[in-house]
Amino acid sequence: MYKPLPIFIGLRYMRSSRKQQFISLISLISMLGIALGVVVLITILSVVNGFDREIKKQLFSMVPPITISSYTGRLTQWQTLEKQLQAASFVTAVAPIANGQALLSNARTTQPAMIAGIIPANEKGLSDLDKKIIQGNLYALVPGEFGIVVGENLAKQLDVMIGDPITVAVPTGVLNTTHISTRFKKFTVVGIFHAGGGGFNFDSKLAFIHLKDAQSLFELGTAITALRININDIYAAPQIASTLQEGLDAPLRAGNWTEQLGAFFENIRMTKTMMFFIFILIITVAVFNLVCTLVMVVKNKQADIAILRTFGATPATILMIFVVQGIAIGIGGIAIGVAGGIALAWNIPAISSWIQATFHVQLISANVYFVNYLPSELQWPDVMVISLIAFTLCLLATLYPAWNASRAVTAEVLNNE
Repeated sequence: MYKPLPIFIGLRYMRSSRKQQFISLISLISMLGIALGVVVLITILSVVNGFDREIKKQLFSMVPPITISSYTGRLTQWQTLEKQLQAASFVTAVAPIANGQALLSNARTTQPAMIAGIIPANEKGLSDLDKKIIQGNLYALVPGEFGIVVGENLAKQLDVMIGDPITVAVPTGVLNTTHISTRFKKFTVVGIFHAGGGGFNFDSKLAFIHLKDAQSLFELGTAITALRININDIYAAPQIASTLQEGLDAPLRAGNWTEQLGAFFENIRMTKTMMFFIFILIITVAVFNLVCTLVMVVKNKQADIAILRTFGATPATILMIFVVQGIAIGIGGIAIGVAGGIALAWNIPAISSWIQATFHVQLISANVYFVNYLPSELQWPDVMVISLIAFTLCLLATLYPAWNASRAVTAEVLNNE
């Protein structure tokens, strides 16, 4: 098959003779260096994407994208607003909540917690709480029976099990520096959930009771503290909340998840960006090896260059020969790196689990990172961007050695030979 002269000779120079095995070795090292950089970058970005996915899954299984509350702390006549929201096309579920701070105690221990009053039947569309129950039953929350579902860590801190009593204390009336009025109510543990949540401490700072019991406990009457809203696209929450706010009368306000968690996810995005640039430097270092390789090849091929020029090869032809060689090394490294990076990204959760099980070490703690293994999510746009950047760096790396080869003076080289 016909090949243009620069491509034929450039690829031929990839296979050195026995006397020039060192050139082949450093070419291979350059290729593997580029491949290693690509593998590491694809794997690291996939792990960051995996953490981002798992954190969102954990958080948004407990935190609603949009809430409508009142600056007064009470939302009255909320049933009409609930029906209006349920009719909106962008809303998938709406449910009331009555929450407040409280102290939970048994005979020996007291712990602070957020008490959330909910209607269990309404939770399916808003959270995965029913799927996170590890003991008992969420639907055992019956109005008037004062049952309570607590987080796993909170249950351990209070040393309680299903059926044990818990005393809930909430402030009531007017609070001042000289007198704090407190209401006490005894609840029975009917469920224990495990929601993870890492640093958000869902399992140690959250407890659920029935909405009717919460209204009684916090003296709300028929009022609630907020309406929780689930939507199709959580990333549209700021725009939807802004639109809802325009139709709300004071003192109502529409909040969204970015107000509470936006900085957290911005940190994740910044981490991914910084990781990207840091590991691009690894590829850049490998590309410098490519420059050194081509400089040595050009030095070694001076006689060949002179002969080609004598036979009529133009400086552009000589330049293209070494550009082709450099790009061939780069493409080989990128191809190996992409294949290795994809394979590692797909299998790193299993690899991390195997390491933990085999060596009995805990690489990742769910109490901090939401999961107890290395999650991974390969995103093809990341692979394409990494490949394009690596190819561009390789192309730029070939230009100086190739340009230097094209400027060789034929007469001087032949005289030296």
